[in-house]
Amino acid sequence: MKDERKFSSFILLWATQTLSRLGSSLTPFALILWAYGKTGSAFDTALLTVSSYVPYILLSLPVGTLTDRMNKKHLMLLSDTAAALCTLTILFVWLSGNLELWHLYLVNCITGTAQTFQQPASEVATTLVTPEDKYQKAGSLNALAYSVINMASPVIATALYSVGGLTLVIIVDLSTFTVAFLSLLLFVRIPEMKSEKREDSQIMMDLKEALGFLRTNMGILQVILFLAAINFIASIYNASLPAMILSFESESVLAAVQSTAGIAMIIGSAIATMMPTPKSRVRMIILSLFISMSTENFMLAFFRNPVMWCLGAFLGWLCIPVMNTNLDALMRSQIPSSIQGRVYSARNMLQFFTIPLGYLAGGFLVDSMFEPFMTNKSNTVLNKLFGTGKGSGTAFLFAVIGVMGVLVCVIFSKFKAMRNLER
Repeated sequence: MKDERKFSSFILLWATQTLSRLGSSLTPFALILWAYGKTGSAFDTALLTVSSYVPYILLSLPVGTLTDRMNKKHLMLLSDTAAALCTLTILFVWLSGNLELWHLYLVNCITGTAQTFQQPASEVATTLVTPEDKYQKAGSLNALAYSVINMASPVIATALYSVGGLTLVIIVDLSTFTVAFLSLLLFVRIPEMKSEKREDSQIMMDLKEALGFLRTNMGILQVILFLAAINFIASIYNASLPAMILSFESESVLAAVQSTAGIAMIIGSAIATMMPTPKSRVRMIILSLFISMSTENFMLAFFRNPVMWCLGAFLGWLCIPVMNTNLDALMRSQIPSSIQGRVYSARNMLQFFTIPLGYLAGGFLVDSMFEPFMTNKSNTVLNKLFGTGKGSGTAFLFAVIGVMGVLVCVIFSKFKAMRNLER
């Protein structure tokens, strides 16, 4: 009975935080539409994401040690409030008619800093309100939430943006934040772990403990490095996708492709929920990402049909919830809850530092290399494969990152410590 009450706290936390994340995902999508429409540059648009990730990467390790020592609920409330105030600032500047790209870069740096505190606190809070025998179910529900957000946010953001502009998008964003904030403040109880009091001078010891854990658990470290490589490739994809689709089609097609990915993830979440525990979670993670890398990238590269793009998105994202579910359960079972905050932060720094690099690389490769290269070509094999005119260079880039993704999966599948992790 105690475990059931404990899991009901997880359900309430999960439901309200999912609603908040859905609302929070609307504003960045609308800002991408606004930024690309204003500049037509994949690099300038990619910088929106880079500016939010840089503080996240730089601060992850020290923040992780603070997370283990501070009240998780208070951290989540404060960081969510800071992010909401940043969104409100964008609204005021937008209404004044003075919104510029540099405003967004600055605000994204602040929200990225807030996210640095929120993410590890939320991860540990989830562990604390979830019975151990419910880890797989919790992972499946988290994957489902991620899937629903990916499916719904492009459609909702595009519809709201077309009807009421950025103003309406931000109002909905702030409304969902209010619901989640009040729910967490008033109704969710997150137990605190009993931990040894540490002096500020011991923060470096905490950092060494987190890195030492990863150094002595080489299988976990190799999984993290594998995902770092995948994140780099996926970030090139994310930076390039709006540029390619908006070069050939409208904003509604971009929303349709991304929503199809979300639908695939919902179906994948259902599959993950019904699947029995695999003999090897690591093998399932690698297989899922191999399928993802070997489908969508090539279908985006070689087809100019929105229907085929949507099919590619469906195939590319169908197995991602299976990967996320097994990754979530693997990490929670392998890392002691007493040091999860600092280890998760170390993991985040190593696993996610490639994301801003990938966005920068994607924007640069599209604007300065692949698009100019294809524009200057005529009657070549590449033109026959990837087309001509604006967007053809980005299509060529998708073929390249498809090959890169497949190779990364094959190479890391040979790493012994990762393969033997669950033994």
